[in-house]
Amino acid sequence: MSVNSEQPEQYVVLGRFTSPYGVKGWIKVHSYTDPMENMLNYSPWLVESDGQKVPVKLEAGKRHGKGLVAKLAGVNTPEEARLWHGREIVVPKSELPDLETGEYYWSQLENLLVYTESGVLLGRVSHLMETGSNDVLVVKGNAESLDRNERLIPWLPDQVVKEIDLDAGTMRVDWDPDF
Repeated sequence: MSVNSEQPEQYVVLGRFTSPYGVKGWIKVHSYTDPMENMLNYSPWLVESDGQKVPVKLEAGKRHGKGLVAKLAGVNTPEEARLWHGREIVVPKSELPDLETGEYYWSQLENLLVYTESGVLLGRVSHLMETGSNDVLVVKGNAESLDRNERLIPWLPDQVVKEIDLDAGTMRVDWDPDF
């Protein structure tokens, strides 16, 4: 019996397909990258199909209005484009560029346990939201936390977010548990 000690490939979601655009098989894409056009720089895109990640060839892509539109190889009609609706677009995490010290991808912050500076567990980062002034951490309480409340904590490094330890899976914040 052989044991495979390799870690399974980890993926990050770049965006998702939404609805057909035009009559030539283009499809609208909701991008999670910043700026949104950055997702057009990754190739190939991978999508889930029958439990596997399958490469998709991007023939063309461009900004259109408040979003992106893409032309996929082999997709030539609105009916074919409609079949992609709702599918997430992923790439291996290893394809992402390295960040400067103190910078994080949102996907790295999700699921971190959030503690106050005095050690009170507030919950886990569920996801982040982009707002006009600053991003916001959505922290959901769980059975081990102070309560099961959902808290919206501004992403303000050094002001509110005091420490992040990705290895330990924790974040420390200067936040009143009563908020």
